[in-house]
Amino acid sequence: MIQQGQTIGIIGGGQLGQMMALDAKYTGMKVIVLDPTPACPAGQVADEQIVAEYADVKAIEELARRSDVLTYEFENVDLNALRDVADRVYIPQGTNLLYTTKNRIREKSFLRDAGLKTAPFMAVKNRDDLEQAIKKIGYPAVLKTCEGGYDGHGQEVLLSDDDLEKCAGILSTKDAILEGWVPFKLECSVMVGRNENGEVTVFPVSENIHHDEILHLSIVPARISAELQEKAQKMAVQIAHAIDLRGILGVEMFVGNDGEIYINELAPRPHNSGHYSIEACNFSQFAIHNRAICNWPLPKIELLHHVVMVNVLGQHVAGVRDEIAKKPNWHFHDYGKAEIRHNRKMGHVTILTDDFAKTLKEIDDTHIWDK
Repeated sequence: MIQQGQTIGIIGGGQLGQMMALDAKYTGMKVIVLDPTPACPAGQVADEQIVAEYADVKAIEELARRSDVLTYEFENVDLNALRDVADRVYIPQGTNLLYTTKNRIREKSFLRDAGLKTAPFMAVKNRDDLEQAIKKIGYPAVLKTCEGGYDGHGQEVLLSDDDLEKCAGILSTKDAILEGWVPFKLECSVMVGRNENGEVTVFPVSENIHHDEILHLSIVPARISAELQEKAQKMAVQIAHAIDLRGILGVEMFVGNDGEIYINELAPRPHNSGHYSIEACNFSQFAIHNRAICNWPLPKIELLHHVVMVNVLGQHVAGVRDEIAKKPNWHFHDYGKAEIRHNRKMGHVTILTDDFAKTLKEIDDTHIWDK
């Protein structure tokens, strides 16, 4: 059990690391961040920052030497570097979680073997493999890189043979995966936390709406039946036990037109769709992650208020800042990124609500998110 006053080392200095660090500081922990960008979002709030590339073995060794527990804020962590320092620092998440979730073939295979529903899938290495996979899976389908994709990057939606020419870039990577299309009513996600003692706590189901493959907003609780909400939470808990989770895990799901729940992807870290929990729950996803990796006992999560969370991308920043003077009940979050870019996540807004329709209209009426 990691005690107050000890040090959490975080690989990655983006907004997830920032919010992890903020919670750690509230709790009385010290925080060291490893990130190549000076004064990155997490570095702004941490005790110290090691400025180095993520694959810099000596930098990771230094982070391990100065930390009591090591964690990460994204999947693209050098597994060999983590293995090299495992005998020098407590890494409660281990390397199997990262090994499984950073590769879509391994992840989908794990989910299938754990008895969970997923879209049909096949491994693809070249054009011949792709054509054979299309024959078995059919159109529509999605071709994805096995590693490194996010927010729509590294994937192509295929509707007919004419789309195959768009796949050269993805096929030039080491490995890819073809996934069948799941006709769905909505997308949702569940955050689940588990500590080394095997205690599990689960968050409510978030209904997620995407624009251009990037999460636009989350509605909590999701507008689905109580039975489906309970089923989604049970599936998240099942996954947490099956993968021997330590920390928090984001489980992305589809509610299919057939009424079934299909697991789409796993995120072995805090997740964008869980940001609402800072204001709307008794414990945030970041608090649960930190408690879990420090092997503190885990509380039962309570949703204190219905809530909508909306992302602020680069093109929304100016408009959102203008709303600060007009919206006293909105919770404005800015990640402190130095460069504002189109479609880059710059912050989010959380709105506690008693009326989803009214709040969604209030968001739409600003016209900020029309861009």
